[in-house]
Parts: sequence; C-alpha cells; structure tokens
Amino acid sequence: MSTVTATPFAFAAPDAQAPSPALTFRAARASDAAACAPLVFASGAHEFVFFLGVPAAQCIAFLAFAFALSGGRFSWRRHEVAVDARGEIVAVLAAHDGRRILADDPHVVWTLARYFGILRTVPMLLRGLVLETELPKPKRAQTLIAHCATRTDARGTGVFSALFERALRGEVASARGLDANGEAAREIVLDVLVSNTRAAALYRRLGLVALQRRKPRSARLPAALESVRMRYEPRAER
Repeated sequence: MSTVTATPFAFAAPDAQAPSPALTFRAARASDAAACAPLVFASGAHEFVFFLGVPAAQCIAFLAFAFALSGGRFSWRRHEVAVDARGEIVAVLAAHDGRRILADDPHVVWTLARYFGILRTVPMLLRGLVLETELPKPKRAQTLIAHCATRTDARGTGVFSALFERALRGEVASARGLDANGEAAREIVLDVLVSNTRAAALYRRLGLVALQRRKPRSARLPAALESVRMRYEPRAER
C-alpha cells in the first residue's frame, strides 16, 4: 500500500488531520475495482502474499477480479470509498457484518477456484485457515472493519478519519452493521499488525482499544503477521 500496512481482514488508517472539503464519500461500485484493488492489497500486503502465495501483482489482479463480483468478502458491495475533487478514489474500507457472512467461506472457495484453478486453490485455503487463527471472522454480534487504506499522496490529510466517521455515522451505517451507537448496538472490531504502531496509535485516537490476546500465535504463521484485535469504544480515553 502506499499506506500503513494492516491485515486483509483489517485496516490501515494513516491520517489524522481535517480532510479537504473537496472530498466526497460513497458506496463503492463494481467499476471501482481497478482503483480499489491496489489499496485493498496495500491494507495487508504481507497477509495477502502469505494467503495467496503469489507475487504482489498477481494478488492485485485477483483482488480486482473479486472486487467486481456481486458477493463475497472482497466484493464492492462491502466497501466505502473517499473520492477527491478529480474524481479519483483516495481511500477505501470494508465492513463485514457477522450476521451476514454465512456464505463468505464457500464464496471464497468458488472465487479462488474460478480464478486460480482447483489445484492452486487447495494450498491457499490451507494457508487461509492458518491466517484465520490470527484474524478470526466476526461473531454474530460483531462487525469487522477491514481492507482500509489511503493512497500515498492523500496521507496525513484526514481522509481515512473522515471515511471512518462517515462509515459509522452515515446513512447506510446501520445497513452495513456499523450501528455501534444505535438501539441495537453492535461491537465494532478490527485487526492491526503488532508492528504497525503508527496505525494503532491512530485507531486509539478514533476511539478503539486493544483487546487482550486469548491464545498464542500459531507456529505455522510468520511472526511478522502477529496481530492485535481492537474494539471501538468511543467513550474510551484517546
């Protein structure tokens, strides 16, 4: 990413200032695949390379393919984007509502098999299971924020902070399972690499707190992919 690195089911938020008034925010579209795929990859480059076992360019090509699909965890339907005055996408994030992810696993199998073929898909799925021990799926009462990144030239401008706030308080927040402050409040979580101290510091400013780790990292997972789960607690001290 030309941004701070996070995980494929997590996000990176590399800014904290006031955003430009020229920014607009909207739901992603299938036609955004080419612009969003490099950002989604950048949100967790090391994790995607581990999971897919292919070079970065191939990871991005796969993500562009998966982003344009109408369903699945990589689909445009899960994403929100920030767009600058030139109409270019400068930031992205996704939301995975734990009540609506039942079909995600079979869809990932189908998407990988369709793109890479069955023989190459099997070891990818095995690595995915290892990765999931570190980056668990959201529970039914949770919504996982993921795939977030900001383009390099937009860092430090407040783009991600604004996109994050919009996602939690915009018109479609409840539909995306991001109604953290609503009557049916949900637990909003995300994962960040332990080494990504810059992103973790920003998340704390946005109202997220680190949760205590419950089990050690899998010995089959590279140490560089050790992560911490954080939870949105807007009243927590920042």
